[in-house]
Amino acid sequence: MQLNVHEKEFLTLVVLGAVIGLGKLLVGGERLTVRILLGRMIIGAGLSSSAGAILIMFKELEPTALIGVASAIGILGQSVLEAAAQRFIGRTPAQPENGNGQ
Repeated sequence: MQLNVHEKEFLTLVVLGAVIGLGKLLVGGERLTVRILLGRMIIGAGLSSSAGAILIMFKELEPTALIGVASAIGILGQSVLEAAAQRFIGRTPAQPENGNGQ
């Protein structure tokens, strides 16, 4: 199976995002579970691949620059997305639930 240039770039962005998600998980103090591992890798892959949208504005962007943008989105975007989701749910990491379920 031959991949064209765009498919190779997309695959690179997805793998890069998954690796960033895995790296952030390994550096953090959370207990590793398969669910958290897969979730972080999927989020990282999705966010990094969204960097391909920058090609709409900058069609001649070099692959190295695209990977840099993807890395920034993968690292910063995941933190912002997690904070927004936790705020939406109504619980932040600094507020553990007590024994009463509150």
